[in-house]
This record gives sequence, C-alpha cells and structure tokens, in this order.
Amino acid sequence: MDALIADIKSIPERQIYGRVNGVQGLLVEIVGPVRAMGLGSRIVIEAGRGNQRLCEIVGFKNGAAVAMPFSDLDGVHMGDRAVLESAEPAVFPTKEWLGRVVNALGHPIDGKGPLPQGLVAAPLRRSPPAAGDRSRVGPPINLGVKALNSFITCCAGQRMGIFAGSGVGKSVLMSMLARNTSSDVAVIGLIGERGREVQEFIEDDLGEEGLARSIVVVATSDEAALMRRQATWLTMALSEYFRDQGQQVLCMMDSITRFAIAQREIGLAGGEPPTTKGYTPTVFTELPRLLERAGPGVGEGSITGLFTVLVTGDDHNEPVADAVRGILDGHIVMERSIAETGRYPAINVLKSISRTMPGCVEPQFLPLIKRAKQLMSTYSDMEELIRLGAYRKGSNAEVDESIVYHPLLEAFLSQQKDEACSLEEGYAQLAQVLNNLNAGSEEERLTQS
Repeated sequence: MDALIADIKSIPERQIYGRVNGVQGLLVEIVGPVRAMGLGSRIVIEAGRGNQRLCEIVGFKNGAAVAMPFSDLDGVHMGDRAVLESAEPAVFPTKEWLGRVVNALGHPIDGKGPLPQGLVAAPLRRSPPAAGDRSRVGPPINLGVKALNSFITCCAGQRMGIFAGSGVGKSVLMSMLARNTSSDVAVIGLIGERGREVQEFIEDDLGEEGLARSIVVVATSDEAALMRRQATWLTMALSEYFRDQGQQVLCMMDSITRFAIAQREIGLAGGEPPTTKGYTPTVFTELPRLLERAGPGVGEGSITGLFTVLVTGDDHNEPVADAVRGILDGHIVMERSIAETGRYPAINVLKSISRTMPGCVEPQFLPLIKRAKQLMSTYSDMEELIRLGAYRKGSNAEVDESIVYHPLLEAFLSQQKDEACSLEEGYAQLAQVLNNLNAGSEEERLTQS
C-alpha cells in the first residue's frame, strides 16, 4: 500500500511538453514552454510507433532548450512531442539489489528478472554532507592486498585513487578488493568499459562470492556520454543509500577518467570552450562534486571510495590525474615497468601514499614499515647501476643490504588474485621477511663468491 501511495503521489498534476524544432549532431532543439525547463531536466521525445527517446536539457540557445539523448536519435522527426518529466532523477533501491547488475538508468541487465523498488528515493545528483556535520574517518580496514594493507593503509571512509595506464592490472586489483575488503556492501561502477570484458569481470574476477554483496553498474564505451556520466552518478547514489542505512560501503569506479571524457563530450556539444587537453571547465567543476560525495557520513555509515584513473600515455601529471590527486585522500600508483617484470599487483609502493598514515597504523608497526621502505628506496636509487653491473659489491653497506633484501620484498609484494591477506598477516609476513635468517646467509654466500 505504501508503494502504491508513493506511485500515486509521483503522478504529475499536469503534463508539460514542447516540440522538436531541429536536430544537429548530438543535440536536439526543443521549443515550447522553455521557462518550465531547467538545466538537468529530463525530456522524453515521443518518436512515434511507441518509440521514446530519453534526453536531458544541457543548455538554452535562441529561446529554445538544447537537449542531449541517452541513446541514439533514430526515428526522431520535426514536431515530435517532447514531454517534460517533473520528478527529480532518482532511483529507489533496496537491499534486494545486492547481487544484481544494472545499467545507468537502474534497469537490470543480468537476466534475473525485474528489480524490486524501495520507498526511499536516492537522488542521482546530491550535495555532499556539510563539512562540519561529517564524522571522522574510521579505523583501518582490511583491503585483502598485502602491498596496500602494509604500506598504503586505508581507513573506513577514506577516498583513494588507483592511477595506472591501460593493461597494467587495475580491473584485477579491483576484483581482489571487492572480494576481500571487510565492508558490508560493495558498489562497483564500470564506466566506459569494454563490452566483452563485463562478463569476464563479473564471472572470473569478481566471482559469485564477490557479487553476492555487490551491485555492479555498467555503462559500456559504445553508450552515449550521458549514460556514461549517469552510471557514475548512479554508483554514488547507491553507495549513499546504503551509507545512510548505517552500513560500511566500498564504492569502486573504473574509471574516473572516462567520466571526465563523457563530461567533456557533453560540455563541447553544449558549446563550452575547450581548455587543457580539450577538457571543458565543467569537467574540473564536476570532479570535486562527485568525489566529495564519498567519505564519512553524518552517522555511523561511511563510503570508502576507490577510484581508478586511466593515465594517458602513462603520464601521471596529465590534467585529470592531477586534479583527482588533489581531491582524494591518497593515491595508489601502478606502473607498467613493474608489470613487465611479472610482479602483480604492479603497485609502486614508494610513489603511493595514504594521507591517513601514520596516524592509523599501530605504533609497533611503524619501524617495520619505515625499514622496508628504506631498503626499497635505496635499491631504487641504485637500480640502474646494479643492472648494468656498474656497482661493485662492498662500496656501500646500505646498498649491499638492499640488494640482499630486494628479492624477498618483491616476493612479499607479489600476490595472486585469488589470495587474501589480512592486516595482521601482512605485518607478520613483512616482519618475517626483514628478520629472515636466509637474508644473512645469502649475504655471506655473495661475499664468499
């Protein structure tokens, strides 16, 4: 009965509509009661034969509203009715959405039947909680990956970026986090993903166990820019819904760069001037609005955000990567050179940082982490000389020691995608590596040779 009452209240008192006056490229010009239309308003074009095309108002020009479609414009004619939707764009999720795969409009695409609708609306666009009302980040959470747990510890409610080029292993790392992270719910947004890889990610990488407590939002690369952008908003809206229920949510998006590209397409179509590398000003306005929605809430719930950034040409200082890095609470850098050596996940620990460390790490573990980083840093500084054979053993005791420990630390950082490791296990294994008697015997063997 409550659902029926809510549906009745959502029926508009009157229907407002205009007419299609022209189509140019991706834009539809609509005339009529333009004063009743606002930026972001939804328009449904009745294209005849029962075909409907959902559009969004992206601007105004010469007394007409300019809209972009969520799909193709095939079949749209001059004079077609363009009906204004009165309700604010929102979805009505429930806990029964867990284990399901949906598109950017919140429609199921997994063949498991219709989705039950809840009574509480989750707006697609929403302001983040006020800074003074938000809780602080919570305790460290187990991400299930040794390299992250030990050196880039993440707290509940923290927002981290995963920066990497294409083909370096971002999706596999995301699947490991979705399966192993100690959170109540995982909401995964695949933004601009390759169509053939969606099922592979869900079945092979995520698996039944990971999917059971997750909602996957999919917008493939061939879909319209509005669909790719909306998939990002839907991912965040679902995360906010479960956070408001007092749950710990893991929100993952792959990738923020494709959200920026979609926003650039929308901005350029609407007449915005291009700026750095063709990105429009609204791209850098929308990024903080989106990313600030993640984090602690005003109650017990929080959203731990992990957002991948696809760096173009492995340039970690390109505009989107630079902007995102300044907004988030830390960054995880994955490098192609590490992946080429066969070590996965290909995380560069020395270039990665968590802004909640060392405050969130127990004091007894800090010397252990510092010691390991010193060894890795020393080896990294001399790596070229060591590989070229230009370094002579015995020239520097610290370098000699780093050479001995290098293979042990590399083995520690390596992890299979179906392998999980808790925070305590990670520190125990790291302590074992640094106190390994085999390191000393290896050093003696090298000295004798």
